[in-house]
Amino acid sequence: MSVSSETSKSSVSSVTKYFKVPFWAQILAGLVLGVLLGWLARSQDISWLVTTLEKVGDTFIGLLKLAVAPLVFFAILVSITNLRKVNNAARLASRTLLWFMITSLIAVAIGLVIGLVTNPGAGTGLTPADGAKPENTGSWIDFLTGIVPTDVITPFTELNVLQIVFMAAVAGIAALQLGEKAQPILNLSESILELLQKALWWVIRLAPLGTVGLIGNAIATYGWDLIGKYATFTADIYVGCAIVLFVVYPVLLATVAKASPVQFFKGAWPAIQLAFVSRSSVGTMPLTQKVTERLGVPKEYASFAVPFGATTKMDGCAAIYPAIAAIFVAQIFDIQLGIGDYLLIAFVSVVGSAATAGLTGATVMLTLTLSTLGLPMEGVGLLLAIDPILDMMRTATNVAGQVVAPLIVSAREGILDRDKFNSVASTPVDAEEPKAEEPKPVAVAA
Repeated sequence: MSVSSETSKSSVSSVTKYFKVPFWAQILAGLVLGVLLGWLARSQDISWLVTTLEKVGDTFIGLLKLAVAPLVFFAILVSITNLRKVNNAARLASRTLLWFMITSLIAVAIGLVIGLVTNPGAGTGLTPADGAKPENTGSWIDFLTGIVPTDVITPFTELNVLQIVFMAAVAGIAALQLGEKAQPILNLSESILELLQKALWWVIRLAPLGTVGLIGNAIATYGWDLIGKYATFTADIYVGCAIVLFVVYPVLLATVAKASPVQFFKGAWPAIQLAFVSRSSVGTMPLTQKVTERLGVPKEYASFAVPFGATTKMDGCAAIYPAIAAIFVAQIFDIQLGIGDYLLIAFVSVVGSAATAGLTGATVMLTLTLSTLGLPMEGVGLLLAIDPILDMMRTATNVAGQVVAPLIVSAREGILDRDKFNSVASTPVDAEEPKAEEPKPVAVAA
């Protein structure tokens, strides 16, 4: 055998071994390398390294966002039409929405308690002069009127996810009404969705590299000084999200769904860690749906619940974060909040969470909360610098909740595959998606 042939086989073997490394280990390695490179770039003032890290991170996020608009449209359209394969679909949909609201209410209550106990705006040294009004703000009028697009092109070019969801929902309901006449369109939509998910799956495999760039750039740009200045606020967000992620969800699974929290984390962890890195619920959606299905949630129901959750279920961004942020801003501007204000925060968090629409960041939700309370919009500017660091934990919590709710509903309705759930292994999801199975009707207890 020639030396070149052996070298070629060795190279193939090395690549194969790389992909056999657990996905979580690849992400962790990227996280550690990103921190080291970011620290090196900042401490040694290496501008080219900062630029490189920024470009790597931006490219990864850009690839995720590239598929967001068509992915959301076809995922919502197909998910709605898939409900025709499920018995008592209206009951499943309403129960899903109910558990979305229940968990959001719990999350916002935890956020309020943490904010009131820790006083995150005290002792920061920040003043109202440090804030600045954001270019775009959210209000209830904008939220309600902004749902309906003026044309079918602009929502896709400007990435207005809420309007895309609206158009997809209308198209899906219309397809259900048309019945067999719409079948060719549905077949095409399902094919396009599979194509988009396959392409996005390749992007997901680049997450370890994206981690290096995103984490490295955050450290190189902000360093530890900024985190220190917002230490209490940052700790509040992380602690609040951790309580929801590691206490509330497990308790609900154990008591309501009668399911093992350990098995849940075994199955859902790949999606949670990708969400932490990518900071995008929609970008994580194909992986979220896959882990939800392998935890025993029927495919027909998961294909509705997960896309629906990826655009509306935001316990981190739309519940914990605005609750603590509103208290933080009020304290900086020396404004007293009362019981009525706290109830308003809870209302906005439960009802207005769709405003976040699964995109990176939660600025729209924060401005919606501040405008409802009558707090100064300049408060948003105080938090923009620290937002990327906060958004990692927020999005991980969002995605975990997007898996928990369908699990609870499936368990309570008697459609959860317990054997599949109990046998899920703590291994990464394979790079290749399994072949689509023939859909089977899902029976729901009356």
